[in-house]
Amino acid sequence: MAKRDYYEILEVTKSASTDEIKKAYRKMAIKYHPDKNPNNKEAEEKFKEAAEAYEILSDAQKKQRYDQYGHAGVGGASGGGYGGGMNMDDIFSQFGDIFGGGGGFSDFFGGSQGGRGGRTRANVGSNIRIKLKLNFSDIKNGVEKKIKYKKQVLAKGVTFKDCSTCRGTGQVARVTNTFLGQMQTVSACPTCGGSGKIMNHRPAGANDQGLVYEEIETTIKIPAGVQEGMQLSINGKGNAAPGGGIDGDLLILIEEDHHAELIRQEQHVIYNLVISVTDAILGTSVEVPTIDGKAKITIEPGTQSGKVLRLRGKGFPEVNGYHTGDQLIQIHIWIPKKVSSEETEMLKKLNESDHFSPKHAKKDKGFFDKMKDWF
Repeated sequence: MAKRDYYEILEVTKSASTDEIKKAYRKMAIKYHPDKNPNNKEAEEKFKEAAEAYEILSDAQKKQRYDQYGHAGVGGASGGGYGGGMNMDDIFSQFGDIFGGGGGFSDFFGGSQGGRGGRTRANVGSNIRIKLKLNFSDIKNGVEKKIKYKKQVLAKGVTFKDCSTCRGTGQVARVTNTFLGQMQTVSACPTCGGSGKIMNHRPAGANDQGLVYEEIETTIKIPAGVQEGMQLSINGKGNAAPGGGIDGDLLILIEEDHHAELIRQEQHVIYNLVISVTDAILGTSVEVPTIDGKAKITIEPGTQSGKVLRLRGKGFPEVNGYHTGDQLIQIHIWIPKKVSSEETEMLKKLNESDHFSPKHAKKDKGFFDKMKDWF
């Protein structure tokens, strides 16, 4: 089956910048992330497809060859690439820096095993994934969280010896005869699973790999600015490896505890402020909620519905960046559905005034320009 266009997959144009391509991949990776789409094969394939597209378009030389020759310039029109063979751990490892890192973590979306000096995957324990819900204040300021979870560790008293099949190498070679001559292939040892070790003494309660479950308590530092769907990785906090290899990683999927009044939009925070008609006409001062508390703002006389006020620096910081978003306050004017007879008479008198007629808007040269900004 022919492959889809990489630009189409990431929903970007050929003129997209490196940052735009990275942002587009991040959006797709979060949308189709396996933790957000459990047991969804279609989402898994789209996740791999997006990774393959990003692998090509984020590399200047590969992108140039793709632009000139299409899929044929980067490995053929079918097969190959991440969609053709790499699993989730491969993708997490390859693109671990897609969201930045820091704060004691390696990178988002895994990435820890790829930087372990080229050690074989067989000698690394499995990863553990947990979900962590954070409120807006935790996300804006960064936070340390103490968590408990269960992981596999080597049982006390367990001993191992070199595997007799592979003689401790973890690999076996096979020679086959072809019309081109003898071909040698190397694969993980089927006896020890590639660890190079087999259990010599198995303590009571241990599984066939010499592992038992143990509750672990650890403190993790969450960097400021993380977003829903990001995944942090802590080296060596996952399950122990069979045969005394390298412990896997602890992968932490970030979830946002939605605020009762504020709405997140990337680095910005949105607040919808409803005011009365009289406050809009006469002006007033009101308190509005922010991530860290309250802020007093001034509503100028004659404020129109749809106007947006800005509180600079009251949003979320970028992960590993220098920019901090703002809080945007959208003004909405409340129009009552019912009024008393006395209020009706007052409104009728006001409506007779030229200032309260929509025709008066034509005298305000900047009114319609402001409306364009609102929309």
